[in-house]
Amino acid sequence: MNTHTLFLNFDSAVRLNDSKISKLKSNRKALRDKVSNYFKDNGWDTPNFYSQGSFPLKTNLNPIKKITDDGDVKEEYDLDDGVYFICPRSDRKEPSTYHDRIKKAVDDHAESVVDKNTCVRVVYADGHHIDLPSYWVEKNGDIPQLAHKSKGYIDSDPKAFKEWVDDNISNANSNGQLRRVIRHLKAWKNYRENKNSSLKLPSGFILTILACRNFSNNSRDDLAFKNTIESIKKALDLSFTCYRPTVPTNEELLASYSKDSTLEELRKLVSNAQGAIDSDCEKEASEYWRRTFGDRFPLGKENSEISTQSDSYSAIRTKVSSPWLSN
Repeated sequence: MNTHTLFLNFDSAVRLNDSKISKLKSNRKALRDKVSNYFKDNGWDTPNFYSQGSFPLKTNLNPIKKITDDGDVKEEYDLDDGVYFICPRSDRKEPSTYHDRIKKAVDDHAESVVDKNTCVRVVYADGHHIDLPSYWVEKNGDIPQLAHKSKGYIDSDPKAFKEWVDDNISNANSNGQLRRVIRHLKAWKNYRENKNSSLKLPSGFILTILACRNFSNNSRDDLAFKNTIESIKKALDLSFTCYRPTVPTNEELLASYSKDSTLEELRKLVSNAQGAIDSDCEKEASEYWRRTFGDRFPLGKENSEISTQSDSYSAIRTKVSSPWLSN
């Protein structure tokens, strides 16, 4: 059963919409202004900024809405905006100093500000957040180092990772299909973890890498997704590892994830995909996909409905294309 059109409609539902994109851009600008002004006011060199992660890659997800105990609706979409300090090593501050300065600059800007090991997180009332990781670079062109509060300075190059993903997307020559497959993998993770709060599937960052390394192009999005997840599962069955493609390339990203539960979830994912493809009815196929993605995936039609629509369309076409039949 061909559910390519349903997949395109599903992608429209799960990709980050224009209003959320505008909100993130507006809040990003406000935070950049606050950080820059705070550093200027204190006589410190102002940092540079560089958005990273899924936002510039256009693989952000429109997440499933969550209802709090108070009845508030929360949507946990996000943006990562790197804060770069360029200076000689002798002038470099401790990671905690950069964290502290950034946190003080944005305090009271939103509902809450959390100082994490890897970043300062600014959380807004509707549930979305912006992460502000800080990096030190001695001079332009050097590999950036993430200012990690507990591990010190760590080589990390978000720009190189974006270029790596962009190259994979460009080389796939798939008219955006690889991006859609990445979003669909994230939507699967979002749905499964929302359904089972104790489940921890690989991060969106890891899923992006796995999708790029195992992508299978096809004229149909449903088959591209099915073939890609089969390749991912086969690769992880052979070796449950995922190394970062850019520095630090020796970082094994799956080390903290359960092999058994991850492979079991992938097995069910592949099984449902195969069931959908093997179906001879669009509605039945869509029900398999809804086990994977939830009810945001559109419900297909019965064969009888499709036949009726097709007959009606054919009748209209016949009437229009045969003017001699009318007086």
